Amino acid sequence: MIELNAVTKRYGSLAAVDNVSFSVGAGEYFALLGPNGAGKTTIVKMLLDFTRPSSGSLSLNGTSSTNAASRALVGYLPENHRMPPHLSGWQYLQRCAELADMSRPEAREQCERIVKLIGMEGREHSKSNTYSKGMIQRFGLGAALIGGPKLLILDEPTSGLDPIGIREIRQLLESLKNQGMTIFLNSHLLSEVEKICDNAAIIHQGKLMVKDKISSLVKDGDTLEDVFVRFVKG
Repeated sequence: MIELNAVTKRYGSLAAVDNVSFSVGAGEYFALLGPNGAGKTTIVKMLLDFTRPSSGSLSLNGTSSTNAASRALVGYLPENHRMPPHLSGWQYLQRCAELADMSRPEAREQCERIVKLIGMEGREHSKSNTYSKGMIQRFGLGAALIGGPKLLILDEPTSGLDPIGIREIRQLLESLKNQGMTIFLNSHLLSEVEKICDNAAIIHQGKLMVKDKISSLVKDGDTLEDVFVRFVKG
């Protein structure tokens, strides 16, 4: 589903990503972990062709990330997602469906289905400036689900949420995974990653430190935080 092959991204003399290779299979719930500035968001930007690698290659669904066709079945939620305050959640989803070139009947069907899926029935017609951060994130995920993607790429999906909001997003993502969705996320919340992800990779200063199953990384009484600190601190 996702393949990175010897990927390097340089900004002048700085290697933001340094010879990184890993893959994520269909149906995986995968977390890319690392401290601020490690290169996580740069990898996401390269996967989505917002920027291109200095060397190496990336592919989505077997197609080069430089080919727009690779993103046909990809949904993306950026960090610090925002909604226009004058739009309701329903209007926002409709605008996203229009951008996906859907007919009015198809857009309506998709919006109805997604509102139910994200648990926002009864609030979909309220203006977004009345929503909590958790509600905004739910509609952001809903927008990412327009068009029925097979892969979700999520950049810090629980950033800024309170414990209730974090739990809501986790439950929603677990539901999507159970439906066969492949989920790739960046996150600083290691306790959440440990609960729900199948596999994880840790990068530090642009370099891949480890990639393995969570169950293999966390053992002998360790937590994922212990493992993370060990690899980052050396």
